[in-house]
Amino acid sequence: MKIVVVSAGLSVPSSTRLLADRLTAATLAHVDAEVAEVEVVELRDLATEIAQHFVTGFPPARLAAALDSVAAADGLIAVTPVFAASYSGLFKSFFDVIDKDALTGKPVLVGATGGTARHSLVTEHALRPLFAYLRALVLPTAVYAASEDWGEEGLAARIARAGGELARFMAPAAAPDVDTAAAIAPRSLTGAITSVDPADGFGADVVPFAQRLAALRAE
Repeated sequence: MKIVVVSAGLSVPSSTRLLADRLTAATLAHVDAEVAEVEVVELRDLATEIAQHFVTGFPPARLAAALDSVAAADGLIAVTPVFAASYSGLFKSFFDVIDKDALTGKPVLVGATGGTARHSLVTEHALRPLFAYLRALVLPTAVYAASEDWGEEGLAARIARAGGELARFMAPAAAPDVDTAAAIAPRSLTGAITSVDPADGFGADVVPFAQRLAALRAE
């Protein structure tokens, strides 16, 4: 099981890398450490190669290796700092040069860091649409960390929940306490549940709504 972490932090140390590391640790807490492989891609080290790729159309060796790693990952953690109320240009440029099919169906945990909570929706209006366009499976919980969030219980809880989701989507057996498939009942085109477990006490005595409506009209 391979997890690739893409961090777009520019400074050293970086709060973006710190968030990426904590999301990684939260994911590893739910998987078998013996079979888990983690690779970190620091985009600041690839900035020149990314620019060269745009100009020449060919990725230099280090960038090509990073792109191949992302494509081969079982799960992706992608974290960016906020610039001008969106992801950074370096972050976007990296995913601009990735193969259009590299992320299809791949579970992606997104995160962002910023100086104020006012940018907390960047994960929803910028990151989630970006990865949805790339046909990735963007996990339900996205994590934004403002400067004042560090050390708060709320951030730790969001990180733990997001890590658990990524582990579950990479390897469903890793989270036996949550049976995602069993929670989804088959539905008809009208949205009605078409099969219910009789052991739950439902099913045999359920009268379809259309039948009830017809009875009311007959009255």
